[in-house]
Amino acid sequence: MSDSNNKNFVQLVLELLLKIFRTVKNQTTDFIQYLSKTQTGKNPNPTKSENNQEPNQSPMRTILIVLGVMVILSIFTNIQSFQQNEIPYNKFLQLVDQNKIEKAVVTEKAITGLIKPEQESSSLKPFVTIPLWDEQLAEKLTEHQVEYIVRSSESWLSNLLLNWIIPMLILVMIWAWIFRRMSGGAGASFLNLGNKKRIQPETGSKVTFDDVAGADSAKQELKETIEFLKTPEKIQRLGGRMPKGVLLVGPPGTGKTLLAKAVSGEAGVPFFNISGSEFIELFVGVGAARVRDLFEQARQNAPCIIFIDELDAIGRSRGGPVVMGGHDEREQTLNQLLTEMDGFDSSAGVVVMAATNRPEVLDKALLRAGRFDRQIVVDKPDLEERIKILELHTKNMKLAKDVDLDVVGKRTPGLVGADLANIANEAAILAARNNHKQVRMEDFEAAIDRILTGAEKKSRAMGHEEKRRVAYHEAGHALVAENVPTGQPVHKISIIPRGISALGFTLQLPVEEKLLSTDDELKDQVAILMGGRIAESIALGNISTGAQNDLEKASEIARTMVCQLGMSDKLGALTYGKRQQLQFLEVEANEYRNYSEETANLIDAEVKVIVDEAIERAKKILIAKRALLDKLAGLLQEKEVIQRDELEEALNQFGNKNDESEQ
Repeated sequence: MSDSNNKNFVQLVLELLLKIFRTVKNQTTDFIQYLSKTQTGKNPNPTKSENNQEPNQSPMRTILIVLGVMVILSIFTNIQSFQQNEIPYNKFLQLVDQNKIEKAVVTEKAITGLIKPEQESSSLKPFVTIPLWDEQLAEKLTEHQVEYIVRSSESWLSNLLLNWIIPMLILVMIWAWIFRRMSGGAGASFLNLGNKKRIQPETGSKVTFDDVAGADSAKQELKETIEFLKTPEKIQRLGGRMPKGVLLVGPPGTGKTLLAKAVSGEAGVPFFNISGSEFIELFVGVGAARVRDLFEQARQNAPCIIFIDELDAIGRSRGGPVVMGGHDEREQTLNQLLTEMDGFDSSAGVVVMAATNRPEVLDKALLRAGRFDRQIVVDKPDLEERIKILELHTKNMKLAKDVDLDVVGKRTPGLVGADLANIANEAAILAARNNHKQVRMEDFEAAIDRILTGAEKKSRAMGHEEKRRVAYHEAGHALVAENVPTGQPVHKISIIPRGISALGFTLQLPVEEKLLSTDDELKDQVAILMGGRIAESIALGNISTGAQNDLEKASEIARTMVCQLGMSDKLGALTYGKRQQLQFLEVEANEYRNYSEETANLIDAEVKVIVDEAIERAKKILIAKRALLDKLAGLLQEKEVIQRDELEEALNQFGNKNDESEQ
């Protein structure tokens, strides 16, 4: 290559390096500006820059440009090396034989070096040639005293690319992909985890109190909150202040979130809805920042409602071991929430509402006056409220004339609004499956059975003897229930397998809902539970494993009577053992024993007395009603399901009377 060509190539390389430097500088400046705007929140639309041009979203583009330029430089370097004074390989061998080769660099792809000048005043002349595989070349070069070096064919640039730049680029791309997945979306990255989470308020909510059936006491208290939001001067004129916070407490599915939306719809104000878990993020401090941003947005949109669902996700009691010398992320978020609720002015028209089904785990600082001033219990609906909820969820359904929502309400004690909505929907599905033009009462009955006891398993065929045993078992439950003084009327008996392990069930329909139970009612419940096992023993001469669940329930009732309810004459009106029960989740923790071994033996004896007395009562009833027991068992084996009218017909036929109640 001539000197002019060398100068041109060097000039080209310098221009490329200058372009790379300018590109890296511009890209880095744009990226830093983009990050600073995102962190400060000055640009609410991070996808556009201030001059309406799309900014560079990451330095990846810069890396790709630099990588491409390096590849081009590598290609140019190879081209430059091959555009030197190329000579044939045979001429190279001749020059070696003539001792005209000064130096040589031998690689796999080429041999380069310097040729001795013809005249001493001239400079050495470079050359390049493509070698052949020649094992004698080294001996020939040594023989003619040629200084040579053997090198790898890779250049420094290709070595840098393959060993450093490309592996690091792959590693960066893998980490970027991992953080993008962790931050929840293809458009996110780990760099924006600490950014403000813009929560768009819901406006123009169509949910009102007309869409919430039942919960009359809760709605009455919430109407006052609506009054404060609409006319805050009404209470301010009297020297009072609006409540800062309203905490909705109740079991899952009772409609706490729906009530909060109804408050927003009735008041006609913006509604900020966020779950407690949304505050917690990967990095410490993000939750506290999001709490600050939420209250800042609420003040800008006042009057409004902030609703935090599942408050226990961030509001748990502080305490326990300190991690890494400070508070963890959840505690920092809670501290910030406490500060914000203490700091904002109640006259600004911002009401904080929250919902939880675990009030016992909340921090006491959250529940004090000045933060959540009001705690409203949204409890399970009673019979009248269940009927209203069913009417609400069935108003758009085509109901047959035989549908009696009062009976459906009576059959579903203890169920919440979400369960009742599920029953109504399940009834519609079953009606469509059976090609009914209207939803019938039988569809509701089947839906209730499915929700309470599981789906029918008609494919699980029972043998004749097993079916006969289950029939006597369920008939025993029904007969004892009909003959004890406080027994609820039997509504339905079935020996169709359901759920995981239920081979049959006896369903009682309460005449009226009760909040209390007497000791006689509890003893009657134990007798009813033992009726199935006793019926098997009387009719078949032995017992089976089918009474396992009955025994568990009977033992639990008897032990509760003795240990918790003071219904034992020998032990007196005292409680024994301490249970830590979660208020609305119906989950019991381990029992703490606070009595002696002698008392424990007495407790076991008293529990056994209650169960033994119940067994004797059930045995007495079933022996006296043996003919009716056989009749019901035979009818069950034939029909598999007996409704109330068929049961009454059999009872009247055999002249069944409640002997114990008469006594």
